[in-house]
Amino acid sequence: MNLHTAGHRYGVVCAPHAATVEDGRAILAEGGNAIEAMIAMAASIAAVYPHMNHVGGDGFWLIREPSGRVHALMGAGRVGAKATRQFYRDAGQHEIPSRGPLAALTVPGAVATWALAAQAAKTQVGKGTRARLPLDVLLGPAIKHAREGYSVTRSQAQLTVDKYAELEKAPGFVKAFLLDGKAPEVGATLKQTAFAATLEQLANAGLDDFYRGDVGREIAADLERIGSPVTRADLESFEARATTPLSVSIGAGTLYNAPPPTQGLASLMILALFDRLRVAKAESFEHVHGLVEATKRAFRVRDRFVTDPDKTDTKFSDFLANAFLDTEAARIDPRKAARWPAAYGEGDTVWMGAADASGLVVSYIQSIYWEFGSGCVLPATGVLMQNRGASFSLDPKAVNVLEPGRRPFHTLNPALAVLKDGRVMAYGTMGGDGQPQSQAAVFSRHILFGQPLDKALAAPRWLLGRTWGSSHTNLRLERRFDGQLVDRLMSAGHDIAMLDEDYSDTMGHAGAVILHTDGTLEGGHDPRADGGAAGV
Repeated sequence: MNLHTAGHRYGVVCAPHAATVEDGRAILAEGGNAIEAMIAMAASIAAVYPHMNHVGGDGFWLIREPSGRVHALMGAGRVGAKATRQFYRDAGQHEIPSRGPLAALTVPGAVATWALAAQAAKTQVGKGTRARLPLDVLLGPAIKHAREGYSVTRSQAQLTVDKYAELEKAPGFVKAFLLDGKAPEVGATLKQTAFAATLEQLANAGLDDFYRGDVGREIAADLERIGSPVTRADLESFEARATTPLSVSIGAGTLYNAPPPTQGLASLMILALFDRLRVAKAESFEHVHGLVEATKRAFRVRDRFVTDPDKTDTKFSDFLANAFLDTEAARIDPRKAARWPAAYGEGDTVWMGAADASGLVVSYIQSIYWEFGSGCVLPATGVLMQNRGASFSLDPKAVNVLEPGRRPFHTLNPALAVLKDGRVMAYGTMGGDGQPQSQAAVFSRHILFGQPLDKALAAPRWLLGRTWGSSHTNLRLERRFDGQLVDRLMSAGHDIAMLDEDYSDTMGHAGAVILHTDGTLEGGHDPRADGGAAGV
């Protein structure tokens, strides 16, 4: 599987798993558009990369139409009706558990966004496309992978071992993800037969069946059986929504990202602040230091204000106004690191991109929050439930306090840029708090400093945040960074931790697709992942 591909005249896709890349490419080859390719990949990636995502999680889209309109599809699942603070106190919990049935407290939102995307796809008949492809064609590859088996990747094998103690008691985990009671080896074949049947039912009955049909009924029954506070009424009432994304203009063009409850605001702020620093050279102290310090400013805003937009009067566009950004940029010391006490956000996610020659460009991110989510695999449907609700607080004074019906804060944020030179770029990554930082690294290297896309994706990255299992906050760097740069960062006051790996999963799995002004399409994906890019 190629990590980089260019010159395509019809369409291009990228994803963190090679089988999913091929599934998306095949949909393009069938005459499907970029949205349809992404629906197929969203299902496929759940079937072959379940430790990173599943249909029991949430999803967010940015879609740029040929007309130039950019819109967001928001699939943030709401807290179940039974998930009150008293419910957890009665269960003897002082905080929301990160694994198990009590962690599975929000409605899965991803499939509802697939349905909105499918509706949007029907309106797009562009260059070389045929009549819209039926759902059984789009879900067909995923059904095959789930039923016939998929090959366990290095990351799934390792994470099964690393997280087994946390997950072994989660209902359904051992049966779904172990072989003969042991963690599977790399290359072993695992099947998700119940999940295959669920996808087949959705292909026949429609995606709405996940919430208000037979599949929804089975999901609700299993959730009740294991003690989750999500009810059938919660599923039946849930709807994804289409909305206007947040945006900000910088010298290179207009950047778009998903609005709250995602951290898209922080991603936009980082690049807008960095743009104001007028850094001239890539891989310089000014480049890395500037982005790290911009991240600190953006995360302070994010952590104080970003929550369910229904629960706040905050006008988030104010944080993207020139006056506010100018003031924040002026507070960045070009020579010295600011103090940084913020917490590290765990998370495992997939980002995927697709574009076609009609002008459709899609940025999509899908997640179950932590690796393997809650660990709960529902027996009747094979759905692996997310643990996104573990991000809520039982403290009534917290910004993201637990309340039934509330949407959780999301690290997920799909990015898209419409550049002044005429190019359109969809880009993103997995990685919790690292998502905005890796987005900024890739965008600055490729767009602002002109590095080839494959080089920008492969270049060494950094992550500001806590190391696993430690209360010590630091700035982690892959070991390929130049020693003199590392020394200068340390001299400026950055608390540096060098990682042992040249390419670390800690830095996320980034990717991008680009529609060029001559109509050709380019795609690239991260060497840290198991995927690549392909086109037609």
